[in-house]
Amino acid sequence: MTRPWVFLIPAYNPAPALEGLVQTLSTLGALGVVVIDDGSAASKQEIFSRISLLPQVTVLQHAVNLGKGTALKNGLNFAYGKFPQALGVVTVDADGQHLPEDAARVGARLEAEPQALVIGVRRFGQGVPFRSWLGNTLTRVMYRALMGNALSDTQSGLRGIPRNFIPTLLKIDASGYDYELDMLVACKHSGRRLLEEQIATVYLDKNITSHFNPLWDSMKIYFVLFRFMLTSLVTAGIDYSVFWLAYTSGNGLLTSQVVARFIAMFFNYSAVRKLVFFSEQRHRETFPKYAALVACFGCLSFFLIKALNGVFNIHVVWAKMISELMMFYANFHIQRDFIFTKKKRD
Repeated sequence: MTRPWVFLIPAYNPAPALEGLVQTLSTLGALGVVVIDDGSAASKQEIFSRISLLPQVTVLQHAVNLGKGTALKNGLNFAYGKFPQALGVVTVDADGQHLPEDAARVGARLEAEPQALVIGVRRFGQGVPFRSWLGNTLTRVMYRALMGNALSDTQSGLRGIPRNFIPTLLKIDASGYDYELDMLVACKHSGRRLLEEQIATVYLDKNITSHFNPLWDSMKIYFVLFRFMLTSLVTAGIDYSVFWLAYTSGNGLLTSQVVARFIAMFFNYSAVRKLVFFSEQRHRETFPKYAALVACFGCLSFFLIKALNGVFNIHVVWAKMISELMMFYANFHIQRDFIFTKKKRD
């Protein structure tokens, strides 16, 4: 019986065990198995040559290593065009962490709920390498704090991706391991359900075959989570600079506040809409709500500045900074959950 999904494996300098994994996956009834050779060394080409001879298997090659995110995007794009009858794609890591039977279960869950992103989640208990436990724990905590929902395994590469979600994912700029976290962010803000499927926790030789750099790749992943803060800092720089110039030029507090907020608003709206929340909603759906939020918080900031300046004699620039720091987290939550996030799909 043919299953309505495609297996996708991004591979860079894989171990010989990849051949066995692909061979088993090719017997599970999927529409096809797509393997991306992401610029592997010449010594690894024999593995890919043997894999390409297996039934239902397609090997795509990159001339140089382009990163896991790019490999996934190219594989998703190929599967989208090659298999129009597929309900989606199941991504599987090449380092032996994912068992074929678990990949099939994720595919079955995707088949049962073809509008949801399915994540194969591992248990992080005894026997898990410290770097893997630490990296996943930190990312999981930060993801929950910034995205507002709990996820047991943010770094799992075993995922069932709905077909109609692929065009959205192809627009994400990330090219490395941060692409997989960007996928979760895009899932939330497109209103798509995210489901967890329990899988085995497998680490071969303490995960020595993994190409994940715990320092550099973790920094890139955390940068994904801190984009809103970085965008807010740039916006604040624009806001405070314009405010200071207007205020020191002899304009009143209210005029300076309105001018600064108006100019900063257009930069911030474009940045958070595309770079932070990956929103694909129309401007007519998001901008009126965003403008209303800016107006409300601008008024609240104005009265807080007057209070801090009048009661505590704090300079207006410092008073503005204090007032907006007080409102930062609330501003983030409102943008995240009510402006740039679609309602959950059925």
